[in-house]
Amino acid sequence: MLTAIPPLPLPGLEGFAPPDLDSRNAQLGPEGLSIVHGEGAAAIRLLLLGDARPDQPLAALVPLDADGLDRIEAVTQLWRALHGRRVFPDTRLTAQQRRRLRHMLQAVDGSMNGASYREIANVIYGAPRVEADSWKTSALRDSTIDLVKDGRAMIAGGYRKLLHHRRKS
Repeated sequence: MLTAIPPLPLPGLEGFAPPDLDSRNAQLGPEGLSIVHGEGAAAIRLLLLGDARPDQPLAALVPLDADGLDRIEAVTQLWRALHGRRVFPDTRLTAQQRRRLRHMLQAVDGSMNGASYREIANVIYGAPRVEADSWKTSALRDSTIDLVKDGRAMIAGGYRKLLHHRRKS
């Protein structure tokens, strides 16, 4: 969330230039002006609150809640992108976790469209691998059932956990 810089005596803001935001894809909604900055995997949706405009100096609003550190990291990544600095890759998920999430979504999508567990397993693991063992006692059967169950939990709100970094208390 971005807003206009408040009229406070903030030292160092003399000559502060607005960020270079592409407002061609801006959409005005009830919350404010929504802009997608960047392209592809590096794209981020920005919300300009109130009467804030992309051609004026902006400030980020960071709620000081339990997610504050994650939000501050997101603002840091945005700042790096706006100023042409290297944007570091997202470290919240490993390649293995991403693959499992993709399989969870495939599995729950298949289940919601009437596919059997065996049909889902054929798509995810390949028919030869599924047919190699008895289906009733197959580890792939158990894994497929878990993927559907975990996918449904993710859809029911568990996806929010993906936005958090693991931190020591």
